[in-house]
Amino acid sequence: MSNYAIVIHGGAVTVKPGELSPEEEAQQREGLSQALQAGWQVLHDGGTALEAVETAVRSLEDNEHFNAGRGSGLTQQGEVEMDAAIMDGRTLQAGAVSGVQYVQNPISLARAVMEKSPHICLTNDGAIELALEQGLPLKGPSYFITEKNQQKWLEIVREEPISAMHDTVGAVALDKDGNLAVATSTGGIEGQLKGRLGDSPVIGGGTYASNEACAVSCTGDGEVIMRGALAHEVYARVKYAGQPLVEACRAAVDLRDEDLKGDKGMIAVDKDGAIALEFNSNVMRRAFRVGEGEPYVGIWKDE
Repeated sequence: MSNYAIVIHGGAVTVKPGELSPEEEAQQREGLSQALQAGWQVLHDGGTALEAVETAVRSLEDNEHFNAGRGSGLTQQGEVEMDAAIMDGRTLQAGAVSGVQYVQNPISLARAVMEKSPHICLTNDGAIELALEQGLPLKGPSYFITEKNQQKWLEIVREEPISAMHDTVGAVALDKDGNLAVATSTGGIEGQLKGRLGDSPVIGGGTYASNEACAVSCTGDGEVIMRGALAHEVYARVKYAGQPLVEACRAAVDLRDEDLKGDKGMIAVDKDGAIALEFNSNVMRRAFRVGEGEPYVGIWKDE
């Protein structure tokens, strides 16, 4: 099989004109391009979908212009609490972490949970202990608390109006052997309560993959995505209703919109190599490349 593909996202959000500076937009486009290339190269060289999505998400986690890893938002206490999940569509094995501090790449820790523990999700200190056992890179608080995120935290503390300029990151991929995988990582919501769990590490909520149908990574308002189990909603529509991938994703974004109000976005790839990028916000940082085709990078809805 040669119809391999990778799709990535750097968060869906509604912003007002002028809230995203030209400099920040350019840096995000460059970050998306770098992450896409890193993941695509894995697939091009015959690597697995699992390796590709981890590689792409690690790149975004290392980039302070995205809300994951180094660029994570700060809680009300001014701390970083990161969530991540990864799933192998071939085996339905999955790993996730929640409320993690100090770990440079939470997505790699999520993979360690999947492959090195009998569990699916570890939180807080338990996750840190596994990171130490596996020798994963750790960083001090100053690595994660960037000037930009600290300023946002100060605005929240002072009860000043703020705009959410970034969100979750994720990747989905189909490799040359026909296997699917997904990875999602987030620093949460700026000013969230300590211990808050978002949709990203919830298997079936913001993250799901199965070779029987598709791989899906969600972004947007996590509580809304969890209540709709939107990643699994897409899978179910593709597998059981036989809907085309784009149609299934669009239906999931629009699902009970009167009850599930908020920013919702998702990327997906199916077992045949079809891709989808659907969202209801005016911004979703996104990129894809299918096989040897030209790479695409976009931020605004109308591009």
